[in-house]
Amino acid sequence: MLIGTAVPILLLMGIGFLSRKFGVLRSGDERVLSSYVYYFALPALFLVDMAETTFVTETLVFIFAGIVPILLVVAIFSLLYAVFRFSRNTFYLLMLSTIFGNTAFFGIPFVTFAFPSEQTELLATLAAATIGIVSIAFSISLLEFYRLEGSSKMEGLKLVGRRLVRNPLIISIFVGILVSVVGVQIPSPVSTFLHMMGGTTSAVAVFMLGAFLYGKKYANLKQAFGLSLLRIIFLPAVALVSLALFQLPSMDASVIVLMHAMPVAVSLSVLSERYDFRRETVASLTLISSVGAIVYLNIWLALLGI
Repeated sequence: MLIGTAVPILLLMGIGFLSRKFGVLRSGDERVLSSYVYYFALPALFLVDMAETTFVTETLVFIFAGIVPILLVVAIFSLLYAVFRFSRNTFYLLMLSTIFGNTAFFGIPFVTFAFPSEQTELLATLAAATIGIVSIAFSISLLEFYRLEGSSKMEGLKLVGRRLVRNPLIISIFVGILVSVVGVQIPSPVSTFLHMMGGTTSAVAVFMLGAFLYGKKYANLKQAFGLSLLRIIFLPAVALVSLALFQLPSMDASVIVLMHAMPVAVSLSVLSERYDFRRETVASLTLISSVGAIVYLNIWLALLGI
């Protein structure tokens, strides 16, 4: 399993990294790839997979089981912040390092490489989509409030609301769910087109990650390593414990735990630059969790008995 999952990801990341090193891609070109995945490939994948998902009781339980760990972590950190009164910036950093995972760009490829079947792709996409809605909403909210500082909270909520309703991933998820619930059949040529575009997500996303990691300024590595443990150990452990509340098939439960163990989202580095929030620390956190994921995710596979 280690070879089956690590080698494809390492090769794709390595080629992406070397493409920057040898000038095949230039600085900023990775943003083109990121935009393609973010605005086209992932929305296509989310839309068609959500549309082809039957939302029965088991599906809703799976969705809720995936969201619960995020809600628990938010509650835990909020309680710790209320009790120990550490700085607001530390609170934001802890939250973002934990809840904003690379479930789509890294999670879907990893699960697809580990379990190459249509069923696991649907599970991975469903988990990435639903967990992503919650984590994106919380993360953007935190960063908006960080930028506002002393300004009106109502103003911050309005900004967050406007950003979320325009988010292409969230739009595609809700459109796909609506198509499924209404029972509309996507025409075959359109469905084929969406599957073709969505099928490029895994390879392009991992290649882009390698290109993205080249040339960044990495600092506060010790702190970044400590923060990375929140996604390497803490969040997946919370997910594993919380799954005792649900009676899920072993594969469903494993996908949820693995999704919560995915490295920090590449988007967090992009957002940290945009909001001027701990840029070098976040870059180091992205590097450590992304490169380390090739090893520690396989350890989680072993612990889950897969």
